[in-house]
Amino acid sequence: MLDQAQRILKDVFGYDAFRGNQGAIIERVASGGDALVLMPTGGGKSLCYQVPALLREGLAVVVSPLIALMDDQVATLDELGVSAVALNSTLGPEEQRDIAERIRRNEIKMLYLAPERLVQPRMLAFLQRLDVALFAIDEAHCVSQWGHDFRPEYMQLGQLAELFPDVPRIALTATADKRTREEIVQRLHLENAERFLSSFDRPNIFYRIVPKEQPRKQLLGFLAERRGDAGIVYCMSRKKVDDLAAFLTEQGFPALPYHAGLPNDLRAYHQKRFLNEEGLIMVATIAFGMGIDKPNVRFVAHLDLPKSLEAYYQETGRAGRDGLPADAWMAYGLQDVIFLKQMLNNSEGDERHKRVEQHKLDAMLALCEETRCRRQSLLAYFDELLAQPCGHCDNCVDGVQTWDATEPARQALSAIYRSGQRYGVGHLVDILLGRDNDKVRGFGHQHLSVFGVGKALSEGEWRTLFRQLVARGLADVDLDGFGGLRLSDSCRPLLRGEVGLELRRDLKPQQVAKGQSKSPASQLVRSEERETWEALRALRRKLAEEHAVPPYVIFPDATLLEMLRSQPASLADMASVSGVGARKLERYGQAFLEVLQGGVDVAKSPTDLRHELITLARAGMTPAQIARQLDCSEKNVYAMLAEAIGQQQLSLDQALDLPEDLLGEIQEAFLDGEGELPPVAAVAEQFAGRVPEQVLYCVRAALQVEFEL
Repeated sequence: MLDQAQRILKDVFGYDAFRGNQGAIIERVASGGDALVLMPTGGGKSLCYQVPALLREGLAVVVSPLIALMDDQVATLDELGVSAVALNSTLGPEEQRDIAERIRRNEIKMLYLAPERLVQPRMLAFLQRLDVALFAIDEAHCVSQWGHDFRPEYMQLGQLAELFPDVPRIALTATADKRTREEIVQRLHLENAERFLSSFDRPNIFYRIVPKEQPRKQLLGFLAERRGDAGIVYCMSRKKVDDLAAFLTEQGFPALPYHAGLPNDLRAYHQKRFLNEEGLIMVATIAFGMGIDKPNVRFVAHLDLPKSLEAYYQETGRAGRDGLPADAWMAYGLQDVIFLKQMLNNSEGDERHKRVEQHKLDAMLALCEETRCRRQSLLAYFDELLAQPCGHCDNCVDGVQTWDATEPARQALSAIYRSGQRYGVGHLVDILLGRDNDKVRGFGHQHLSVFGVGKALSEGEWRTLFRQLVARGLADVDLDGFGGLRLSDSCRPLLRGEVGLELRRDLKPQQVAKGQSKSPASQLVRSEERETWEALRALRRKLAEEHAVPPYVIFPDATLLEMLRSQPASLADMASVSGVGARKLERYGQAFLEVLQGGVDVAKSPTDLRHELITLARAGMTPAQIARQLDCSEKNVYAMLAEAIGQQQLSLDQALDLPEDLLGEIQEAFLDGEGELPPVAAVAEQFAGRVPEQVLYCVRAALQVEFEL
């Protein structure tokens, strides 16, 4: 059976060999057994049910929590020549009836469903009349009430065991600790399932956590090395998402906002653009991410602290799914800790649940303040031992400096206690530094014994120390008051002089520079290969537009990179490139060969430039910013904008940001006469010195479109 599976792997998917546990999982499910699969994002989970589906007779049913994920998988399978459909709420009754009829005629091999649709009595009765090959339950951690993605509908999937006793079931997830794994087994009735636990390690991701000082400035420094790369920036609040997306766009980074407060259609549009276009940054709350299959996300940045290591692992795991270098970067500060502790305190749920959540937050804080290898610490949380430091995180690359903080920590704790255990860090630092200001004097704190005892440390060093005291549980946040600090029981041994305290010293930015991971894109492609690489990407983008699929569905970056390096000279050579299956070889092989052999002009065509220009304009960039990004003149940019407006690829609002009264005046000037619109030259003199002539061409193009409509 494994021989047959390997033939399918090569012929359909274009891969030469199974990775890790894939072969064993496929053999188990294809022969009729149940399986619980824990595999990191990018580890190839989907092959674990897609290959058995092609090996077994009948219809494979895949349970998926998100429409976007279903559509993505269906598009990918369609490109591979596998008949797959998604039955979801976006389809009308007629389309749904047509799909049902095609299923009855055995024309469909894989059916993707949301859990709430699958458990409807009519759907279950429909499936019971069919020959079902297998059930695949993706994102199975959604069944766990302890998990951060709990979906009540998943709880009902246990009935599949009774209704379809002879049909194998495979449950898959990328994030499940021991407790969640047991809950999946219990609720889905997978007691007889073989468990396949792959390593949680994502060796291609470089982890870096920095103290939050000027977060926007720090983020821009991180992004400067990553221009043109796709990435996700996570923030805690919706307002922060909106503000940061606008700020990044102003700074020349095309960014889109995504959060639950946006209209559904706008959210869906932004997600589609992120999947289909290259080099976009999604600024999002945690509402964005589950099921994002885009393999070439080169970085995930956090501007706020995730509330658990499970959340951090899952969110950072959206980077580098193609196995190529990627970055997980986070800026973290004391305010994050205070905010999350307050949120937890105010949340619903019993004390037991809150204790579990507090434990998860403590583990997240421990990773942030870790002095050893970050990867070893992260994997240990998931009960996995990494024998050696990874050499691929900030602590390994930069080294960690520690210092004896015993005496300053006692001074800090004493300041908390003597001032009444109700003040925030700013005021406590003022006391320790001996600042004689109105607030200190107003409370009489200039008379405290700790007033001015801390002048040996700077304000920044004191703030770092307070952050670490809270992270280590030696001080706590007063959740009933205004977030001031108070002592915790665990600080008593330190105050009594029974123990000492070693803390990590925050590195200054210039000390970090030597270890800063370079942009993954610049690591991937050497300068002499850049031209051919961009030509391969341009061809992929063109084909993706023609077939109405995201570019990575044509070929992922990893496949293009292998083409670039191996330089296949014939279709037979191209067939041996990983990711080039029979169907894709037939469809696209020759076109990519021609680019590699220089038979196609590899310079950016006007079409490619226009495509990039439209993307940047839609993202809110000004013509001047677009000109810098595309390395061409502003005059050319305006000419292309006018053309895009004329072809209804852009609205005037997207192309230009003109004051309303000025726009009205220009429109009136064009509409003054009778009949056709006058040429730009006829109205240009009226606006000389006030508006560049090129702007007038854009306004005229927009009016022309209205005339034609």
